[in-house]
Amino acid sequence: MASKIIINQFKTSVGELTIGSFEEKLCLCDWTYRKMHQAILSRIQKSLNAEIEIGNSKIIAKTKQQLLEYLNKERMTFDIELLFCGTVFQKSVWNELLKVPFGKTESYLGLSQKLNNEKAIRAVASANGANAIAIIVPCHRIIGKSGKLVGYAGGLSSKKKLLDLENQNKVKQLQFF
Repeated sequence: MASKIIINQFKTSVGELTIGSFEEKLCLCDWTYRKMHQAILSRIQKSLNAEIEIGNSKIIAKTKQQLLEYLNKERMTFDIELLFCGTVFQKSVWNELLKVPFGKTESYLGLSQKLNNEKAIRAVASANGANAIAIIVPCHRIIGKSGKLVGYAGGLSSKKKLLDLENQNKVKQLQFF
């Protein structure tokens, strides 16, 4: 019997996600309607040598619950076991993304510098775009050097909503002054 990647759709206030688990690890939390969605699914399927099956799992349920808590401003970090499917370089970028704290942003240049490869800005941007675990691996926290919102798989409106959600506490604190 072949290994299975279990996937399930999840509609949220910021867009629809496809969540996937493999052997009770989260391998997918991707924007369902992004252009690269099928390529992301194919990459994961090939990497894990597994078939895709629609269904539910404990990790999918846990992921949905934690995403709801995050979107309801009740959670700032996730405690879900992740399974990255990509190159060694992509995995290094995704692991560095996990270090960008809630409510903070980083530029592609800053991310490249943290990886000790300042000239890899385009490769870092490409790896960021290939991230298959949106929100939990917070690629939405990466912005342009000028501070502008730039490309996001879930669309710039979703990126803005996520950043606004994370910065809401700062806005409330500033209202006191």
